[in-house]
Amino acid sequence: MIILFVAGLLLGVVSVIFALQNIDVVTISFFSWHLTGSLALILLLTITTGVLIAILLLLPEFIKNYFKYKNLKEENVDLTEELRKQKELTVFAKNTPPTREEISKIEHGEVYDTSK
Repeated sequence: MIILFVAGLLLGVVSVIFALQNIDVVTISFFSWHLTGSLALILLLTITTGVLIAILLLLPEFIKNYFKYKNLKEENVDLTEELRKQKELTVFAKNTPPTREEISKIEHGEVYDTSK
């Protein structure tokens, strides 16, 4: 946490130094638009615009990966439960031959007590 604070503080100091050293007034022309301002402000505005465009381009992939992660997490829970059932059936079958009722209970999620 302190590292992030120090990094943010350093970034702020560098930004202030950059802005103070680049106070020249420039005019930017883009088609019929004309923007006049300090060089530092124009550069920071263009950098911010580039970051926003990059975020918007990456956002669909982030959302897709998030939903894929949630589905895989649910699938992992289901597979873990299936593995637990198979292990219980294996332990149970080694001790005594199971009845259909006992197998049905295990398959429906009831935990079989192996200490009997």
